[in-house]
Amino acid sequence: MKIRNIQDEDFLRISTNLNTWWGGRDMVDMLPRLFIHHFKDTSFIIEENEETIGFVIGFISPSNLHQAYIHFVGVNPKARKENIGRTLYEHFFQAVKEKGCTEVSCVTSPVNATSIKFHTRMGFTMTDGDMVIEGIPIHQNYNGIGQDRVIFVKSLEAWSDTHFKN
Repeated sequence: MKIRNIQDEDFLRISTNLNTWWGGRDMVDMLPRLFIHHFKDTSFIIEENEETIGFVIGFISPSNLHQAYIHFVGVNPKARKENIGRTLYEHFFQAVKEKGCTEVSCVTSPVNATSIKFHTRMGFTMTDGDMVIEGIPIHQNYNGIGQDRVIFVKSLEAWSDTHFKN
């Protein structure tokens, strides 16, 4: 496996696979080209035999330079359960920590139990929301009417690139 910074030419390959990787859900609108074009320094792709097996799109907040944000992560269904997501996150953590970030945040849908479990295992904390459903703090209408989200935050101050490796 090879991990590298994402490039403009990766856009079509990634966007073509999004809906398939998400079981037919319409995800293409969640990742416009501008994210790949503008955040190459902090976005990464993993390939094996020239096939994309995962990617992470993230950036450093222009408003809070100590905080990084993970916008999108995807793992090829054929490569799930191989720690690809963990590897991408750790690579991102290291890259943004080297640039002075002390915190990473991200959001997910409250119905995405797999994502909630993954982020919790990765050491993220859920921030208090305006309601709680089945123990999950929800931020109602976070991304618009009916677009509730769970917000995660992780401190990088004590994190090292060997922290999650078993």
